[in-house]
Amino acid sequence: MRYKQQFGASFLSISALMHSAIAAAEVFVAPFGGYGFGTNDFSTIDRNTQEESSVKIAESGHWGIMAGVTTPDPGSIYLLYSHQSTEFSIGDNLNQSEVTALDTDYLHLGGALYFPQGKFRPYVTTSVGLTQMRPSGSFSNETHFSMGVGGGAEYQLIPSFSLFADLRGYATFIGSSPSLFCNSGNCKWLVDAEFMWQGQVNLGAKLTF
Repeated sequence: MRYKQQFGASFLSISALMHSAIAAAEVFVAPFGGYGFGTNDFSTIDRNTQEESSVKIAESGHWGIMAGVTTPDPGSIYLLYSHQSTEFSIGDNLNQSEVTALDTDYLHLGGALYFPQGKFRPYVTTSVGLTQMRPSGSFSNETHFSMGVGGGAEYQLIPSFSLFADLRGYATFIGSSPSLFCNSGNCKWLVDAEFMWQGQVNLGAKLTF
């Protein structure tokens, strides 16, 4: 009987803690914009001619949005979407290379841990998800698993509204596929790369409710 009472008391305590955590959680939406940079070049080999070349993705601006809930750590769990309209070129000589428009999207599930200092709230963050690259023309879309890590700071103007800035790095795993950006169903290039690296600098606003 005593064990049943202890179990019942423990269950009620855990339930109360879970209820408190859920009640304390807040929902937030955070649009942002910034600049994507540092994408590495891909070494390529033409399957027909065996000619070596490279694929280069240009730096450009991007925009995105995060939506999530706060946690009592203090921290947050969020879903992030980021979109970048850029271009890639095929060939080492930019004057003689083929240039194609390229849309790059990140869809990630992530978490952040804050270190509050009054209204100033530095944080670190990690995320996992997918990267999709969509070239124009007859090239195929590419979707690969990716991971992200970053750090930044948030400043609360009022409890429900804050501004933030952060720096994020993304690693997209492309080593599982030996070809990239196929043309009309025929993969012309073999790619010698394991990862695609890209950095982002972001500025945004966060609305909590």
